[in-house]
Amino acid sequence: MKKIIYTLVLTVTTTSILIAQTPVPAQEQSGPIMLVGGVAHLGNGQVIQNSAIGFDNGKITRVEDASGNVNTDGFTVIQIDGKHVYPGFILPNSQVGLNEVNAIRHMRDFAEQGDFNPNVRSVISYNTDSEYIPTFRYNGVLLAETTPTSGRISGTSSVMEMEGWNWEDAAHTVDMGMHINWPNRMNRRFDFTTFTVKTEPNKNYDKQVAELDSYFKDAVAYGASSDKVSNLKLAAMQRLLDGTQTLFLHANEAKGIIEAVRFAQGNGVERIVVVTAGNALTVSEFLKDNSIGVVIPPTHRLPARQHSDVYGPYKLPKQLFDAGVVVGIAHGGMMSQSRNLPFYAGTAVSYGLDKEEALKMITSNTAKLLGIDDRVGTLEVGKDATLFVSEGDALDMRTNILSHAFISGKQVTLDNKQQELYQRFSRKYGHID
Repeated sequence: MKKIIYTLVLTVTTTSILIAQTPVPAQEQSGPIMLVGGVAHLGNGQVIQNSAIGFDNGKITRVEDASGNVNTDGFTVIQIDGKHVYPGFILPNSQVGLNEVNAIRHMRDFAEQGDFNPNVRSVISYNTDSEYIPTFRYNGVLLAETTPTSGRISGTSSVMEMEGWNWEDAAHTVDMGMHINWPNRMNRRFDFTTFTVKTEPNKNYDKQVAELDSYFKDAVAYGASSDKVSNLKLAAMQRLLDGTQTLFLHANEAKGIIEAVRFAQGNGVERIVVVTAGNALTVSEFLKDNSIGVVIPPTHRLPARQHSDVYGPYKLPKQLFDAGVVVGIAHGGMMSQSRNLPFYAGTAVSYGLDKEEALKMITSNTAKLLGIDDRVGTLEVGKDATLFVSEGDALDMRTNILSHAFISGKQVTLDNKQQELYQRFSRKYGHID
């Protein structure tokens, strides 16, 4: 009996410790706060070497040079001399909150059955208790687009804040984008007998494009009809067609990018963003002429083909910038890599891109592509107080050590599972006291 009681006490105690270590969603901002003395990187290319950033009720109220006298009356002052202030980094095209353990089917909420699912809303499946979220915050990623991926039309994505009790609390901008996976003319298949990648023509390409075209025409006809039977899928297409929603075209081939954009334009879609990789450079002039931005994969990856430049992914952000294309950098495929978003931009700096331009690719550029630049992406009066303070350069993994982070004015916890494990095993092996 005593053994059972001891076991129960140990279990309860251990559970209490684990619960205590789980980050709790932040409370609303209780009063005006001002960060004084830091180097402010505004996210629009400008830098204030000695800044004063004030915010109240979740909104930025003051952005000033603090070299002279600064009126701090009514503010709780946080002195951050020598540190750096940044707008919260924004992660596009991710499955955060939808994919926790990839090997478990029931924890993969980003993929639905069927080819045409415009009615799928990723936001209602968003899991605020994901253990990935605190690791994002730890590196300054405070906003993320949560995106469905399957089928030809995957459904709608939403921008989520990286904290909150439930998806309603965490939702920043709901159903802001529709995602379409454009078919490839050439399919790539891994041959396990030779361990090589083979390229084969897609015999169903014309059929797949025709099905998409027919679906769009059905949606247009549905929207124009005054006497119709309710159809959730066709109804979900209407915001895309009336210009209030952004179309994210996932296309891999250079020719496919052009065909996909022309298709969307021909069907009356006004707001288009291309999600692609290195082939965007091949059609950069076309993208610039049509004012279409791109979301590219991370710089920390191998090139897609053996004959490609091994440094190509590192150089791509600068090459697209030089071509006049608006660029946002996305995640690395696996959720565990997404926390490295600032370091993807930092690698682009090492290959010639200006540091403030690289910063824009994970702040203001991404906000513009997601259609949320009126609220976030830069440190400006009137925008959300979604920002953080780093002890050093946030694009450098050696010095990006956060001391404070705020999401809509709420100060969030920076501890996470990875830090807890580091502390535990460092003590075990005597690395720290």
